[in-house]
Amino acid sequence: VQLVESGGGLVQAGGSLRLSCAASGFTFDRLAIGWFRQAPGKEREFVAAIIWGGSSTYYADSVKGRFTLSRDNAKNTAYLQMNSLNPGDTAVYYCAATYHSGYYRVRSTYDYWGQGTQVTVSS
Repeated sequence: VQLVESGGGLVQAGGSLRLSCAASGFTFDRLAIGWFRQAPGKEREFVAAIIWGGSSTYYADSVKGRFTLSRDNAKNTAYLQMNSLNPGDTAVYYCAATYHSGYYRVRSTYDYWGQGTQVTVSS
């Protein structure tokens, strides 16, 4: 089982990026997918989550209205569209997956993690 993130990079403040999380070895349409991020010297924090059918999404207050999480079960991929980026969004972004239900904002809910992708927002 594997999660691979892509799409990170360097962007100016106000810009956009789209991160992808490609899953293999899972029954993808039964997974909840979460995104977390970790800035230097800080704890890994919840960003967004989407349940297996995509009908419910959850966002951290800090990204609500700017980030959108979606999924394409036919492609076994989830997408995090990030708009209006600011330097405070600079972090390594991690994709995570779980077959469990509930507590999607909690790190320990997730059993599988990707290696992360760096997002750097310059001012």
